[in-house]
Amino acid sequence: MYSIYHFFYSLVKKKELFKTVRKLDRFPFDKKLLSCKNEGVFPDLAIRLNKDRKIFTGGELIELKDSDSYTVSSFNSTIPSRSKRIEDFITGEKSIIKLQMENAGNDISSLPVRDVFYLVRGKRNHHIKVCLVYGSFFETISIENLISQSFSQVLDERLKESGKEISDELKETLLSVFSQQQNFSRVRSVEKASVKLRFRIMTEVKSEGNILNLNKYPEIKDDTLNFVLPCHNENEEKEIKQKAVLVFGQTDPPQFSVFRIKHHFNGHFLVFQIPL
Repeated sequence: MYSIYHFFYSLVKKKELFKTVRKLDRFPFDKKLLSCKNEGVFPDLAIRLNKDRKIFTGGELIELKDSDSYTVSSFNSTIPSRSKRIEDFITGEKSIIKLQMENAGNDISSLPVRDVFYLVRGKRNHHIKVCLVYGSFFETISIENLISQSFSQVLDERLKESGKEISDELKETLLSVFSQQQNFSRVRSVEKASVKLRFRIMTEVKSEGNILNLNKYPEIKDDTLNFVLPCHNENEEKEIKQKAVLVFGQTDPPQFSVFRIKHHFNGHFLVFQIPL
């Protein structure tokens, strides 16, 4: 059986290595759980799919975020999200990710939308925090809305500086055109230009979304490993804990601290915490 729960349990078994491994991508992840492993390309890791998906679907995507401070490192090119369509990052028959997943025995198209998790490690004053956190911790509004509103700010600033005005209808049209991240990832070739141009989006986490921030999330203690899942009601909490018991057991590994934290923009999350 494969799932993000099983992946977290595999991290717990080797948790002391988080203090010594120099780069997070060098951590000895359990290869039996993975359908692919990449370096510098999203996703860094992907969980294998299950054939029986009554309880666990598997297939989760994981991006590694390593930092020498208690700030989540910036997201280059790929805006953090709670889920991604498989077609957005697997392009072409010779895609390395596609080949790895197929070699792992996965029918890729059988689960076209995948949950995204981020394995975040931060260091400060000889202490570390490690969090395996669901993407909705960072995606509190849709990516399209984020891009559109950001361009709206740019447009408003330029119109104010130039003293020009445009109709609300034209503004809405322009912002809708520039709301898709894919528009920026393509290389643009301009006639008679000796260079090509590609815009890249870099995403930085605000303090309210920085799970390593002691002032915003004091419950995430130094030298701990944390599993962080959205939990908006009692039914969700019950389901999460039932799945955790199936994978972690009740006494092995040592007892977790289980509690809720309140995201500043996106409701409650349930945390499984264990000392490193």
